[in-house]
Amino acid sequence: MSFDKDELRAYLLKEYDQPFSGWDFSYIDGRYETVHAPDTWDLQGYLRSMIAHVDTMLDIDTGGGEWLAKLQPLPAHTYATESYPPNVPVARQCLEPLGVTVCAIDENDKQHMPFADEQFDLIMCRHGSYVPQELWRILKPGRQFVTQQVGGEVNKELHTMLDAPPYQYASWTLQRAVSELQQAGFQILDQREAFLLSHFHDIGALVYYLKCISWQITDFSVEKYFDKLLELHQQIQEKGALDTHFHQFFIVAQKP
Repeated sequence: MSFDKDELRAYLLKEYDQPFSGWDFSYIDGRYETVHAPDTWDLQGYLRSMIAHVDTMLDIDTGGGEWLAKLQPLPAHTYATESYPPNVPVARQCLEPLGVTVCAIDENDKQHMPFADEQFDLIMCRHGSYVPQELWRILKPGRQFVTQQVGGEVNKELHTMLDAPPYQYASWTLQRAVSELQQAGFQILDQREAFLLSHFHDIGALVYYLKCISWQITDFSVEKYFDKLLELHQQIQEKGALDTHFHQFFIVAQKP
């Protein structure tokens, strides 16, 4: 798409103002993509294999519940927590018809979650936060905690290209997460890491993406970064895409 500066500003402001609900990025399908290499892990497949053998499960930070719903049929006693208030009604609308109990909790509540000791056969956390000692308390012995996390080097190219402040969670690494779980008493059964190539085919998609993940560049706005966004728009026009890397890691931890 070709714009003059005023047209580009108006287009980006419109993209920034597009609504976002739950954890649904379908608005930028085809304009933003992450290439999953064949040698990385299959989180969904692994969890499906586990779910078939458990009766109680917890999903921490379920977002809008969209991803958990993809794993059905779910265990008979499935719970999900969500700490971002606008997502709670979205998650309940998605998950309660599936028999899932959705619990609204504050981030501080993760220090002591509203569950009994050794209540769960399986705990999962996809791109959320957790307290290892509390996982230990509510997980049954011999059972697993499975997590896929966004690592601290995610989209680090964007900070350079936009001349933005460093990512606030840059210290979140596989090594740190493994160490914290081990200190809580867990045995690590599997640990893997990947830097997946992501493509932004349109500058509007980048603006929408950064609006949605507001913790990536905390002071982001169209006006503040307009000159840099204009440069990146021109780069996309010339090269067809803007490339970044999505840093992820995967851990399977077991309570002895």
